[in-house]
Formats: sequence, structure tokens, C-alpha cells
Amino acid sequence: MPHADPILVEVIHNYLLSAAREMQRNLIRTSYSTIIYEIHDFGLGIYDDQCNLLAEAPGLAVFTRGNDYGLRKVVEFLGEDNLHPGDLILLNYPYWSSAHILDVLAVSPIFHEEELMGFTAVKQHWLDLAQKDPGYCLDTTDVHQEGLILPCSKIYERGVLNRQVLNLIRFNTRMPDRVIGDMHAQISSCRTGERRVQDLVARFGIDTYREAVTEILDHGERLAQAGLAKLPKGTWTAHDFLDDDGIDTDRLVKMQATVTVSEREMVVDWSGSDSAVKGPINLPIGSTMGISALVFKAITTPDSPANAGNFRPLKVIAPEGCVMHAQPPAPTFTLWTSLLAPEVITKALAQGMPDVIPACSGGDVFDVMGVGIHPDTGQYWLEATNEGVGFGAHAGGDGETGIMHLSEPGCRNNPIEVLETKAPWLIEAYAIRQDSGGTGQHRGGLGVLRSYRFLADAACLTLVKKTRTRPWGMAGGGDGVQGEVIVRPGTDREKVTGAVYEHMQPDEVLVNCSGGGGGWGDPVRRDPEAVLEDVRMEYVSPEAARSEYRVAIDLERMEVDEAATKALREGDSENGTL
Repeated sequence: MPHADPILVEVIHNYLLSAAREMQRNLIRTSYSTIIYEIHDFGLGIYDDQCNLLAEAPGLAVFTRGNDYGLRKVVEFLGEDNLHPGDLILLNYPYWSSAHILDVLAVSPIFHEEELMGFTAVKQHWLDLAQKDPGYCLDTTDVHQEGLILPCSKIYERGVLNRQVLNLIRFNTRMPDRVIGDMHAQISSCRTGERRVQDLVARFGIDTYREAVTEILDHGERLAQAGLAKLPKGTWTAHDFLDDDGIDTDRLVKMQATVTVSEREMVVDWSGSDSAVKGPINLPIGSTMGISALVFKAITTPDSPANAGNFRPLKVIAPEGCVMHAQPPAPTFTLWTSLLAPEVITKALAQGMPDVIPACSGGDVFDVMGVGIHPDTGQYWLEATNEGVGFGAHAGGDGETGIMHLSEPGCRNNPIEVLETKAPWLIEAYAIRQDSGGTGQHRGGLGVLRSYRFLADAACLTLVKKTRTRPWGMAGGGDGVQGEVIVRPGTDREKVTGAVYEHMQPDEVLVNCSGGGGGWGDPVRRDPEAVLEDVRMEYVSPEAARSEYRVAIDLERMEVDEAATKALREGDSENGTL
């Protein structure tokens, strides 16, 4: 685009980014469910007429790249000739929508004088679509157990509400008021973006708009290529394991990625992963593309807004029928595979980029969901939250403590005040897990724990699938402590587990404990004053300070015992451990 006015291109680009943020604000302010307005379990964006992302707003980042794939499936299935002004399409067929059935993609085509010029799309979590279990299904074996499928269904056609589709949804959910309310918020968000793009084109003209779109995408590619050029070149392979598939609880599920970084592209090849499994952890190809794009974005263009141009140098390979490319009717409900996948990619990259890539994070998304009949209303209630994890340490410093897993940047946890207001449970503890971060010259971030006391009969489920293997350390750093879930602690029915769907009675307790990140470097090389500060903050116990870091702490004065520390570390040096 040699004659494009660069200032005008920036004006149009920033207008699109502002429009996407307005879509986000509209969604948050009008949705009914905390999973949307508190947790931000959504992904949205504005696209050109070729389904290329132009602008997005913060949310669940992996959705946005998967939305590209789902949007293309909408156009392919319906045909461009069957898209009209005022249409609003709903899609949740997992193998097209790039998520599970409860993550519904809403698509609004944008027209200017009968000419298709793009789309807005919003994917968000719906609370219930008549899946076999309220909340989440942890043991489905077929996609048809996982809820109502909407295969590119027009909820609005030419601006007219399709009441047949509306009633189909209303009568296939346990929580119709909240689900329908959230759906209308989602539609309103799409319409907001649609209007803003139409206003933009009316102001600058369709030709100028299309020229600007071309330059926005080309510039995004140039930025990605510049970031790629700075990375070491090579091929590296890594793997990790999920605890099980939800059905065969004795079998670890392998995920393997071979990552090749060359001058002009990065290839992520999942060919070494296990075949699709019986339980609901299989991943649609669009989700695999989204996870791979998330890591690629983080290492090439982390500081610029995302658009489809950023991902032109990325190639993703996943053979059909493997756990990373599910085929119908393979169950996909829990999406556990997507939570570990970014860790596998970074584990491979760490072999060639040890000074750039951190150690493994807490390794999972520690969601807790409660569902039941509320004693005050007689209606279904459902609330959820996700705990922060410890991030892995890196060559430049310690890992962060208690932040959202790297598969869900842009999301938040649910405030305690909201959880207790909306649901019959009491949060009795919310704390950092001492000694959960991997030891090292740079310590891994710590996980957290949260304790839930139930005040009424309810079902409680957790989504934790990395309890049998620990978050790995780097450069001699220790592994982090893996997460766990403790059901009814201190009773004769105590159970220590990971993913669980448990029926809880009044006064019973569940404790959710997230994992700590891996450490980086030899822990005996950690500055004793940093170890002392960790003990002061109760991140590290005095016992671990002595046994792992070889630092003796005078607990009365709360200072380093320099003589004892010197003796401990000199002893290690004489024994060849330093």
C-alpha cells in the first residue's frame, strides 16, 4: 500500500482498538454472570471480510485466535451469500468454534451499503446448555453428552429475532434467565462494534478503510518478523503429562511439541502427542492454534496490540485424531489440554532460550465451581473462581506469586465478597502456600490456597489435572510444588485429589491449593538477605531456608546468622555441591 497516509492508518487502527474496548465495556456492564463481568471469561474482536483479526480487547486471550478459525467456519458453513445486514449467528460446535460447548461464539457481519466489509465476534462462557451435569462435565465420552449444539444458528436474521432458536436455548438450560441475559449482553457487544465500524467507514470511505486494513495487517507481520529475527534459531522438543483423561484414571496423557524457529517462521508441531482419548480433554484444532499463537505473541510482539498479521509467521501442525486435533464425536468439555499446552511449548523453547524463557508455572488452572439450588430463592445458583498460581523464576529474577495462569491472561479471579454474596458458602481462608515455589538462585512464585465452607447442599467441582508431575525448574532450580484439592480436611472422609466433582453437605469444607512455579539456578547461590526477606514474608519456612538455601536465620532477631550460614555453605562447597 505505497500511497497510504501513515497518520490516517494510525487513526483508523486506534479507532478500531477503541471500538473493541467499547465492546468489552458494554459486555461487562450488561452481562448477568460473574464469570463474565468479574472473571472476564470471554474473547472478542473486530475482523475484516476475510476473517482476519484487526483489533481486540483484553479477555481470555486464547479465545481471540480461536475465534478466527470459528469465524471462517461460519462463513464456510452458511456461505457469504447467506449473510445479511442484521444477522447474528451463534456457534458452539467445538470442532469449529475452537472451544467447548459452553463457550459460544456470536458473530455479527458488518455491511456498508450491502457490501460485506467485516465482522464482530464475541465468544463467552454460558453457564448451562443442558449438559449431563450442572456446571462442568468431567467424565463425558461423547460430545453429545456435553450440551445443546448450535451449528451456526441465526438468533437474528435481517434484524428480526428468531424466537424458535431463542426458545430452543431457553428450554435447554437449567438457568434460562442468566443464560438468556448473558446472550443479550453478548449480542449487544457485537452490535456496538458493528455500529462503530460502520461509523468509521461512513467517515473515511470504504476504499480508505480497506487500504488501512491492509497496512494494519502488513505492519503486524513486520513487527512479528522483527521479533522473530531476534530469537535463537533451532529445533527443540519437549513433553509433559496430564494426570489422566477423566475416565482412565491410571493413565497419564502425553503432550509433546517440537518447536522450530527459523529466519522467517516458527513451527509448532504436536505430532508426538497421544492419540485422542476417551475422556473430555481432547482439544479442537482452533484451540491448539490459539494456544500456540499465545506463546508466539509473547516472545515476538508482547508489547503491541494483536492482529492477524502478527501470526502470519506461525505454523501449527497437529495430526487429525491426536489429542491436540480432536475429531467428532470426541469429547472436549474440560479443555484441560489447553491449560498445559503453553507450558510444553515454553519448555521446548527454554532449551534454546534459557535466558528468555522462565521455568514452569504452577502448571494448571485452579478453578472451583459450585452449583446447586439456593436455599433462599429455590433457583439454581452457579458461581466459580480461578486461583492464581506461582509463575516460574527466570534468569532475571523470582517468579510472580498468585497470578493468573499463562493460558488465561486478561482474566481475573472472583472477589470473595461477590462469591459470598451470590452463593451459599463461606470463604474461611485465602493465603499464600508457604514453600510452594521451586527453590533456586531465583525462587519460583508461590501458589495460593482458598478454603470454602458450604452452607447448603451443593455440587462442587475443581479443574486440576497436573498433580502427578511437578512444575519443572531451570538451570539447577528446584521444581515447584504441584497443586492439590483437599475435600473435607481433618475428617474420616478426607480426600486429597485433583479434578473432582463432589457433592458437599452443609458445614463441609473444600480447600483448593494452587501450584508454585519452578525455581531458576542453584538455590545455594541465592542472596542470604533475599532468603531472610522470604522468611519474614512467610514465603519460605526457616526450615527450608536452612535445608534448601543453606541459610541460617536467627528467628529472635530476624536476621541472617552469618557465621552459621557461612559454615553451611562452605560445607556444601567442600562436598562439591557449590
